[in-house]
Amino acid sequence: MLAKIISLLSIFVLFGLPLNSINALELDEYTRTVQLKQDGQTVILTPEQVKRGKRLFNNVCAQCHNGGVTKTNPNVGLDPESLSLATPSRNNLISLVDYMKDPLSYDGESSIAELHPSIKSAESFPKMRNLTDDDLFAIAGHILIQPKIASEKWGGGKIYY
Repeated sequence: MLAKIISLLSIFVLFGLPLNSINALELDEYTRTVQLKQDGQTVILTPEQVKRGKRLFNNVCAQCHNGGVTKTNPNVGLDPESLSLATPSRNNLISLVDYMKDPLSYDGESSIAELHPSIKSAESFPKMRNLTDDDLFAIAGHILIQPKIASEKWGGGKIYY
């Protein structure tokens, strides 16, 4: 029996298959459904958008937002409550894409593009230079589905990460 388990694990390792991650193809439509606009309109992300969003988030955003926390300000994360309480609210795809293009402070009163990676400040943040609107949409989708996948761990801070 132990030999079977070891051989199965070696197949996973050999082919680079994740042992504990959720595959985008395994996510049902409910999990892939996110709010598109502030008015409540929703959209179902494709498995390709989910996979792309995860890859881009991990490459571009996770250095400061690993697990949905914000390293520079742990009081403001990417959890649904923090996103909904921002001004303007950032709990939908369109507003998150707008934020990634030209970020505003949490109270919405001033631009923080010089401090936060964005399309507007791409000359200072090289990883943002080649991101398209489709890329930003996929990243925003990744952020919005994480609470359904990771539950309270997403944005939960040090106790989880």
